Amino acid sequence: MSKLEAIVEELKALPPDRLEKAADYIHRLQTIDRLERNAILRSTAGILAGERGEAFAKNIEEGCEKVDERDW
Repeated sequence: MSKLEAIVEELKALPPDRLEKAADYIHRLQTIDRLERNAILRSTAGILAGERGEAFAKNIEEGCEKVDERDW
C-alpha cells in the first residue's frame, strides 16, 4: 500500500469533525506553498533588468556563444 493509499484509508476512518480539521490542514498546506512560491517570485522578479541584465547578456554573448572545435 502506498503512502497516499494509507492516508486515504486513515481519513476514511475519521469522524466527520476530525475529517473537517484534516481537510482544513491540507488546504493550509497548499496555501502556504502557494504563498511561499509567490514570495520567491516577487523577490526575484526583475533581478536581471537594467544594467545587471545587460551585463549578464553581454557575458553570455562573449563567453558562451563561441564554439571551440577542438572540444568536439
